[in-house]
Amino acid sequence: CYRENILKTAKALVEDTKLLVSGAASSQDKLAQAAQSSASTITQLAEVVKLGAASLGSDDPETQVVLINAIKDVAKALSDLIGATKGAASKPADDPSMYQLKGAAKVMVTNVTSLLKTVKAVEDEATRGTRALEATIEYIKQELTVFQSSEVPEKTSSPEESIRMTKGITMATAKAVAAGNSCRQEDVIATANLSRKAVADMLTACKQASYHPDVSEEVRERALRFGTECTLGYLELLEHVLLV
Repeated sequence: CYRENILKTAKALVEDTKLLVSGAASSQDKLAQAAQSSASTITQLAEVVKLGAASLGSDDPETQVVLINAIKDVAKALSDLIGATKGAASKPADDPSMYQLKGAAKVMVTNVTSLLKTVKAVEDEATRGTRALEATIEYIKQELTVFQSSEVPEKTSSPEESIRMTKGITMATAKAVAAGNSCRQEDVIATANLSRKAVADMLTACKQASYHPDVSEEVRERALRFGTECTLGYLELLEHVLLV
């Protein structure tokens, strides 16, 4: 029942995505309608996903988290897409903002597809861990793309904060190694959820610290490079766990 509702609402959201992209080249009214429609659809989708997560029961909280994370990714992608649509509105087809719009639309569709795969995997206990890990790998890749962009963070933080956030990576690494050894679905799911948060927190703290007023350009470049290398190394670890 929940799966059918999620599938139907997700399809409606993909249609909204198409309208948003085409709306950038049409009137402000059509663009506003597309944005309102997508906002309404994502609210409906979040509700049915939450109901689906609740139906799993409280004895499987890690799988509930996987489902909630999947809808959060879709909502974030939609927010980015609406922002890109506003930026591309009334611009010529070869304007850089149009390429950004296409990229945002691609991420949006990727995240909706990921959500549907996750919903399907939840019904099959044998694939839950694998799917959770695949979704986390995709999420980390998207976060790394944002990290590597030229966008300056809205706020800065101290280098100490960045160092503190690396402890989460150490804990998640130990958990990933243990999950690779045990191959238990629940361990793999827990690893996926922990890895997702640890890497995202590290990337945010690293970028904020690298733009601290006291940091030189040379140190900033090094910090950003090491943040990238750390993430790529961690992705490799997760790929190995997935292989196992």
